[in-house]
This record gives sequence, C-alpha cells and structure tokens, in this order.
Amino acid sequence: MEGIDPNRVDEIIDRYRGERGILIQLLLDIQAEFNWIPREAIMRISERLHIPKSHIYRIATFYKTLSLNPVGRHLIQVCLGTACQVRGGPKIMDRIKESLGINEGETTPDMRFTLRRVNCLGCCAMGPVVVIDGIYHGKVTPSEVKGILECYK
Repeated sequence: MEGIDPNRVDEIIDRYRGERGILIQLLLDIQAEFNWIPREAIMRISERLHIPKSHIYRIATFYKTLSLNPVGRHLIQVCLGTACQVRGGPKIMDRIKESLGINEGETTPDMRFTLRRVNCLGCCAMGPVVVIDGIYHGKVTPSEVKGILECYK
C-alpha cells in the first residue's frame, strides 16, 4: 500500500474482526488514523472482510464526515444554514476563502486547512458559526476571521 502503513490498516481492521455492522466505525477509525480514507485502505478492507469495494465506496461517499480525499490538519466547517446565513455566514465563508486562498471543499497546498460548508450545526442562536477541529466559534464577524485562523497556524 503506497503512502500508508499497511500494518496500521490491518491493526484497525483486526479490532473489528468477526463483528457485524462495523463498516462505518471502521472507516471512521481509518480516517482518524490517516486523516482521510485512502484507496489502498478500501482495497484492504474489501479483501480482508470480503465486503465489495462498491459497498465501501457507497458508504464512504454517503456520509459527509468521511473523506476520500486528503484533508488538511485543521478542518474548518462554516455553517450556512438559514440562521447563520441571515446573520452573515456567507461573508464569513468569503473571508475564510480569501484568507486561505481556497474554495469550499478544498485543502490548502500545505495541507494545513480544509474548508467545508455545512447546512446546519444545530446551534442557531450562536450564528454565524465556524467549527475548527471540533471547537465552536460563535457569533463570528468578518473582522474576527483572521485572528481565529491565526490560532491554528
């Protein structure tokens, strides 16, 4: 397996050997280890657990939390649900895109940041909301974006 440690993939798979209904958690564990789900890991899961690759890809592409592309060290999620949108969420997204030089769904060339749009984070009263590595930043203003990003560089 090019680029990833095949022994590490096998160790993760072995934790679930013989259990049923473990594919989503297995993929989450693979992603936690490598920061994404490499093609080689999918091939190894398919081979070792006798799960069709098409089924693994179907699951991996259905859930937004799973990524088949390399993800930056810091995952930035900008809420653009209705409450955040009317409170300036699009301006926050624009400021982050401008600051990082990337668009939604992209990763900075140095693999430091990945930017994603989310439709709702369930904390509308805090809007607009930006989540970075699971840390919620509420009532964000465009002028605060640069300072927030600096904390993660």
